[in-house]
Amino acid sequence: MRKSWIPWLLLAVAPLVLGGALLIGPTPVALLDPHTALGRAVLLLRLNRVGAGFAVGAALAGAGVVLQALLRNPLAEPYVLGVSSGAALGAALAIFFGLTTLGALVLPASAFTLGLATMALVYALGSHHGAPSLYGLLLSGVIVSAVASSLLMLLISLAPVEGLHSITWWMLGNLQSASGPLLAGCVALMAIAGGGVWLFARELDALTLGREMAHHLGARPGLVVGLGLAGATLLTAAAVALAGLIGFVGLVVPHVMRSLIGPAHRRLLPAAALAGGLLLVLCDALARTVAAPLEVPVGVVTALLGGPFFIVVLRRRRKAGWVE
Repeated sequence: MRKSWIPWLLLAVAPLVLGGALLIGPTPVALLDPHTALGRAVLLLRLNRVGAGFAVGAALAGAGVVLQALLRNPLAEPYVLGVSSGAALGAALAIFFGLTTLGALVLPASAFTLGLATMALVYALGSHHGAPSLYGLLLSGVIVSAVASSLLMLLISLAPVEGLHSITWWMLGNLQSASGPLLAGCVALMAIAGGGVWLFARELDALTLGREMAHHLGARPGLVVGLGLAGATLLTAAAVALAGLIGFVGLVVPHVMRSLIGPAHRRLLPAAALAGGLLLVLCDALARTVAAPLEVPVGVVTALLGGPFFIVVLRRRRKAGWVE
């Protein structure tokens, strides 16, 4: 049964989650005093981190919703399809060649270019007679992701010592180094991409019934698929530029929210974005406290949570006869 009050509940608890995340961490709460120079600096770093976590989680969840609708694939999400790995490779190349000094948007632009190329390659490899298959997309995503990861390792082996930490950071997933200009630029790109795909929410509903049925219902399948894939890739690229490789948020959140509020994308997209943002903020709070004063990369936390979920969903879909 649909529960329309759930998005309002998420909005109500959002200030509590975000405010609590500001106070959680190895740094004593007393040092967050905004009246001192040290307190302001620590508070600014924590605000950037919480803001980046919310933005990245929202973007990945939104991208997962769009990909699952366009591909009619319950297991589609940026990390599984290799789009995140391609975007991370693009970001790492920008770091390796020193292009990040040219501006804050160079990193997400590089990530978007390689992410879009990766998405096109996975779609082409996983399609048969123009129609993507579930196992075909999964296998293609694994292969392309492995190639991208190998190229990332090659960059690490060739990178100078001062660049090793930055590139390794993309592979683990971390919100620690999100700067103000980069955060502002990526959030702007996320807002543009998220707003763009939301405008096609009703046509996404039609596409879940198949392209032919969507066409008879007045949708524009070719246009919506093209713009939707570009929007999902831009959301992923901006998220990767901020935090590196963070998997399974785009898989777990859309499934949970769809089961709670229904499949209508006009409500599902904003609800999933809100839930994804809150989930990643909570995961990051856990990552920086579970082994304090050491810090666990947030990508490790989401993988430990999302990996078993992916296996359960795959087994259920297979038993239900939804995959071939």
